[in-house]
Amino acid sequence: MKNIKFLFFGVLFGIILSKAEVISWYRIYEMFKFQSFHMYGIIGSAVVSGMVLFYFFNKGSIKNHKGEKINIDPKKKGVSRNIFGGIIFGLGWALAGACPGPMFILLGRGVVAILIVIFGSLLGTFLYHAIKGKLPH
Repeated sequence: MKNIKFLFFGVLFGIILSKAEVISWYRIYEMFKFQSFHMYGIIGSAVVSGMVLFYFFNKGSIKNHKGEKINIDPKKKGVSRNIFGGIIFGLGWALAGACPGPMFILLGRGVVAILIVIFGSLLGTFLYHAIKGKLPH
């Protein structure tokens, strides 16, 4: 019962994303065809929110649930890893019609076919973990 607040905020966030039509395949299709600003506005606001939160994490104003400072390790620099990772993520997003967060919202709304996408994304995650040590640094 101690962590019920996380479940509450997760469900609330899912409702907000659902009402904002973030889970709509048509909205994603519009975005990839550069026909609408809707998804770009949502993604842009998420990026700005993340930048503000990271500022407060680094400043030490926001702490974790134990009261400790949140430390985020810097990412390794590299253009090719970002380009290839972005291409793979974008292709998966375009083929599935859903990015990772909305996949679970779609499942909660009764779209059973999304289980195939969730299974594929989990399989890909485990596969990456298995081979990441063998990939060039």
